[in-house]
Amino acid sequence: MPSYIAAEAETTPLPKITVPPPAPASNSGKGLGDLPMRVVYRAVVVAAGVGILGAGVAFVVLGRGAPAPVAQGAAQQGATQQGATQQVVLPSGVASPAAVAGDVGTGGGIGTATEAVATPGLSPLSSASPLSASPQAGVSPPGVSPEPSPGSPDTAMAAALHDPRVPTLPANERELRRRPGHPAHIRGLVKDRRSGVALPRFTKSWTLAKASPFASRQVLPKVKGMSYRGLLVSCPVPIPQQATLRDTAFLAARWTLNHHPSGATITWTASQPMKAGKREGWLLGYTVHYTVKGKKRTSAAALALVDVPDRKPAVVFVTIPDSQKKRWRDINAVMSSVKAL
Repeated sequence: MPSYIAAEAETTPLPKITVPPPAPASNSGKGLGDLPMRVVYRAVVVAAGVGILGAGVAFVVLGRGAPAPVAQGAAQQGATQQGATQQVVLPSGVASPAAVAGDVGTGGGIGTATEAVATPGLSPLSSASPLSASPQAGVSPPGVSPEPSPGSPDTAMAAALHDPRVPTLPANERELRRRPGHPAHIRGLVKDRRSGVALPRFTKSWTLAKASPFASRQVLPKVKGMSYRGLLVSCPVPIPQQATLRDTAFLAARWTLNHHPSGATITWTASQPMKAGKREGWLLGYTVHYTVKGKKRTSAAALALVDVPDRKPAVVFVTIPDSQKKRWRDINAVMSSVKAL
């Protein structure tokens, strides 16, 4: 058979492949899988933004009108401080931020001294190193010194420097002048072991009296028509101790106004260092001016502040009114006889 005939012989036909048509969709709309991914991402971001915005609006609306706890506490603290500062007035009539209650005794005088706190940061009377500020709770703002607490040395000195009843001490030392007359008879010493000092025990004119609230007390007889008489006492210093004996003596002299008639003022007559045995001390002499029953009167007074080992300094204080001025010489006898035990 020729080769061309063999080439045209019948062959087995290949099977026909048929692709079935897609099944009809159950929903007429497109599913999430049919959407492009960029469209899905945009929808998620928009939904999250709307949710955050709604939460912020709700927080602002619900929180409006309710003060924050910190702000409310600060406002209440400020109101409390403002109310406290409006209740204190200096002796000169100027408002002051704080006050310290004065020491009030019951012996000798009928007046009561009021101590008010002045602007802190004032220099003390002496040229000694300035007093350190009292420790305060909390931290002060930068550049602002803490305000002294009531009863601290700084507060007491600031109040004294602004007290119109008590002038500042003279810059130069002044000796206690000798009073005319003869001193009262002395029989031994009064040993005040609580204060750590000894002072003369006068006889005849002076009598021992109940010591409280002092550690020792001697008095002159009462004068007819007068509610005030001579007084000699000793006790541990009843005011905050200062950096120097001189400053402490100044505050102690101010305290003695509690034992003079109300409204009394001081004029200095002496300010000098002293020796009380082997111990150092400071002596102040002064005249006290006051009015009794419309008449101006005076008292001669002196105070010795004695350094006592291992305890507060001791105060020996004597005051004699002009109605008993025959006993003014006793002031010299007391100041020259004070000794530390």
